[in-house]
Amino acid sequence: MPICLLFDEQKDKPVPPATHSGTIMTREKLTRRAAIALVAMGFAAGAAKVSAESIEASKPLGVVELFTSQGCNSCPPADTLFSEMVAKGEVVALAYHVDYWDYLGWRDTLARPENTERQRDYGRAFGVRSVYTPQAVINGRVHVNGAKRGAVYGTLDMLRKAGKGLTVDINAEQVGDNIVIDVGSGPIYSKAHLVLVYFDDAKPVTIERGENSGSTITYWNSVTDVQTAGVWKGKPTRFELPVTEIVKKGGCAALLQAVSKDGLPGPILGATILRKPDGPSAK
Repeated sequence: MPICLLFDEQKDKPVPPATHSGTIMTREKLTRRAAIALVAMGFAAGAAKVSAESIEASKPLGVVELFTSQGCNSCPPADTLFSEMVAKGEVVALAYHVDYWDYLGWRDTLARPENTERQRDYGRAFGVRSVYTPQAVINGRVHVNGAKRGAVYGTLDMLRKAGKGLTVDINAEQVGDNIVIDVGSGPIYSKAHLVLVYFDDAKPVTIERGENSGSTITYWNSVTDVQTAGVWKGKPTRFELPVTEIVKKGGCAALLQAVSKDGLPGPILGATILRKPDGPSAK
């Protein structure tokens, strides 16, 4: 399947597609936001067990971050595959709408400059000069064409078998007026951040101009904000945040993501959905 022309951020001209399949040990460059109060604390031995409603009990197969655009005519097949993944609920699926194709005639209504910056940061981490759509980043480690079903699911399976899936447990519960996120133990990396990714529920959009003019597409899990909640250092850690932050912002995913000294995103070690909207029916 084709991809939209690549965007060379150094020279502002198209370049041939680049691929990468290596493991990157890097750091997420996100700014801690003061608007949300989160408290991180180590587990105390013999702490009382809290009985609470589980937000997300099952462990996902992986994390799929799709970089897409309403103005790219190669993206609708990827958007369809992505909606199926949301419906199945087997992965943490997040859609980052980018803005660099807006000049083609249609301004993406869900695009954010921060989404484009995250994709560029992945490009720097992977050692490539350019970004493209539809690009799917799997577990923060590998990128593939987001419209290729076999590549997406094959990469998820390959990483799992290689021990590069979601190896750190993350559980979320509602306890009173708070969401409690418990992160398990694992190997100590240079640094790992607990990253909260907020997203919208289903958003039907009628595209009136550009390459997809005349199409009405329902977009799922489009990212609206990304915040760093705290730092995990390989030991069991608890994070808390007000439940109102989740309710008022729609859906939210918690990603445990390694970071580099340069602040670039790296392998995602664990993930969960804090509040999972009803997905579309799988085809």
